[in-house]
Amino acid sequence: MERTPAAATRTRGDRRSAFDRFVEWAHLRASQAPMFVTCMAVIVLWLVSLPMWSDLKEWQAVIHTVAAVVTLLLVVLLENASRRADEAMQEKVNVLAEALAALMTSSAADDPELREAVRTLRDAVGLEERH
Repeated sequence: MERTPAAATRTRGDRRSAFDRFVEWAHLRASQAPMFVTCMAVIVLWLVSLPMWSDLKEWQAVIHTVAAVVTLLLVVLLENASRRADEAMQEKVNVLAEALAALMTSSAADDPELREAVRTLRDAVGLEERH
């Protein structure tokens, strides 16, 4: 059985936008060895292309431009993926905190200190949205 986030998503139904699916795909591809090999190949091709350029500044501008464009796109995609991962993690923490609060509430009938801990825990759930 395939155990990847994409496989788990397919089994539950994918309600994400095409952009979100693309970001996940790009994030996965950018973090694997073939991306590094591709970058190294571009650099090697750029280095061996030096004799074809009459102006050294133009030759340098080519790699700087390509690197800047790729970097900008990757930063935007990776930041989007990171934000979504953070939001998913926070949602999981909130669900666990709510479950813990419910469990504590069921045991807090005779313990005022435990009731206060439940109130504090419930107040903390969603705290990141209030700050």
